[in-house]
Order: sequence, then C-alpha cells, then structure tokens
Amino acid sequence: MWKTKRLLTYLFSSVMLILLLAACNSNSTSTGSSKDDGKKSEEKIVVGFSQIGAESGWRTAETESIKETLGNDSRFELKFSDAQQKQENQIKALRSFIAQKVDIIALAPVVESGWETVLQEAKDAKIPVILLDRGIDVKDESLYTSFIGSDFILEGENAAKELIKLMGEDTKVNIVELQGTVGASAANDRMEGFANVIKENSNYNIIKSQSGDFTRAKGKEVMEAFLKSDGENIDAVYAHNDDMALGAIQAIEEYGLKAGEDIKVVSVDGIKAIFEAVAAGKANIIVECNPLLGPQLAQAALDLQAGKEIERWIKTEETVFVGKEAAESALPSRKY
Repeated sequence: MWKTKRLLTYLFSSVMLILLLAACNSNSTSTGSSKDDGKKSEEKIVVGFSQIGAESGWRTAETESIKETLGNDSRFELKFSDAQQKQENQIKALRSFIAQKVDIIALAPVVESGWETVLQEAKDAKIPVILLDRGIDVKDESLYTSFIGSDFILEGENAAKELIKLMGEDTKVNIVELQGTVGASAANDRMEGFANVIKENSNYNIIKSQSGDFTRAKGKEVMEAFLKSDGENIDAVYAHNDDMALGAIQAIEEYGLKAGEDIKVVSVDGIKAIFEAVAAGKANIIVECNPLLGPQLAQAALDLQAGKEIERWIKTEETVFVGKEAAESALPSRKY
C-alpha cells in the first residue's frame, strides 16, 4: 500500500512537472514572438550616406538637407561619412556600410570613374545604391539603382544661352572658365553643355579654362592667374559653381576692375552669397542647381523598402536667375 502511494505521488509529480514545463515553453515562445513582431514593426531603414566633403556652401546645404530629413524621421537611421574630397575615403566608407549591412547606400561621388569593384560588393550584398547630384561612369549600370540630381549638361547650356542673351549675339566676347574638380561629372557636363552652345557662335570664345576645384580659394587663385596673363582681354567668367565665382569676383576687384560690369560673371548652383552678389551688381547670371535632396532621397528609400520600382533618374526642379531684380526677388526665400 505504501509503495502504491509512493508510485502514485511520483507519477503525479512527474505529470505536473511536464505540464509546468510545457506551459513555460508556451509562454516563452509567445513572449519571443511578441518581441520579434515588435522589433520588426519598429525596424528603421538604415541609410549609409557618403558625402564628398564640405568644399562649398552648396555641398553643406545638401548635407544638412539629408541630415535634417532623415535624422528627424523616426523611420530612418542615418550613418554619415565625410570623405574630405578623397575617393579612397568614400570607398572605405562604402565597405564599412556594407559590413554594417545597411539597407541603402547613398553616394555623392567625388569623381566619375573607379567605382566598379566596391559597387559590385554592394550589389553582391543586395544593398541598393542611390547616386546623389553626381553621376558615375561604369560599364554595368545595374551597379546603382537610381540617380537623384540635375541635368548638368543642360545647366551648362543654359549658362551659355543666358550669357549670349545678356551680351548680344553680335558682340565679340572672350570667356575664361573656372572648371570644377577634375573628373567630376558636374565639371565634365557643365563644361560640355557650355561649349555646345558657345561653339555655335563665332563671336564667343573660351580663351582659358582651368580647374578651380569647386572651392572659393582655388577659384580666386586661378582667376588671378587669368587676369595676370589676359586681364584686358577678358569679357566674362563662367564658373562651374558659386564658390569659385565668388573667389573670381574678389580677384577681379583686387585687380582693379568691376565684377559684373567690366567682366560679366556667370555661375551655377544658387547659394545665398551669389544672389547677394548679383543683387549688388557684382555678378550677372545664376543657373540654379538644387542641393535640397533630402526629401527625394527619403521617398526613394521608402519606396525601395516597400518593394516598389523607382525612376532611374529622379530630377530636381531648377531655374535661371538673371540680373539684380531677379536676385533681389528670390533672396528672401533662399534656404541655402
């Protein structure tokens, strides 16, 4: 009898232990599922952004637009890298983003070539790459998903057309050109577009063309050299960006001429400082290139994560401003 009681007690305890373990396992699975579901619903889209640097007011405005848009949106996590205008730093940054398994890479490439290897690594990792404001030259265009930015060739063409309108088709005009960074798509295309129009008019000649590296200091230095060798023959300066134009204006004034009068100034981008220069009569034509790409990048990232197909080229809206009145009218609304 005692043995029977002992056996029943043992069996009962065993059954209770099994039931308790089953209940624990059930609760543990349920809790884990709940956490996983919660984590999944709260996951952010991780964007790795490799920026060229901070060589100009335009570049800084682009960086701020992306940081503000993605940084203040709870749906995103932004990883930012400043390459200080060196391609090797950008390649390192991209490889770091790949290792961190970001969802999307945004790249503002410092030059057009030399991207195949690292972009193939991103493609192999199934990480889409969106180019910002500058294009690249690759044989396999599937290495990047989309380009967000301007038509640089059109910008160059518009700069030339407006200069000819301003100075007259029958006027003899000698132009010096301040190019952007050697090998950059913005520099290559703005030069090509400008030349396309200028070569159609025999009265207009580009007498000197040299890189000012998109910086104000270098633009001033190159313009000083142009003035030293051909000061009395220069009628207009075409700068691939505003910072170089502002450097050129300083060089022209130090040389003893009046920028905007003795030498017409044509520039691309549209930062506040160049609008102020045009309003003051020290520059003449601004071809806008919009750097506020944050909202378009955010939307593209959201669409990609949702499995949607995005446009191969997402174009920005831009215009041209000529003369004091246009500059003064636009100044109050400029965001960069």
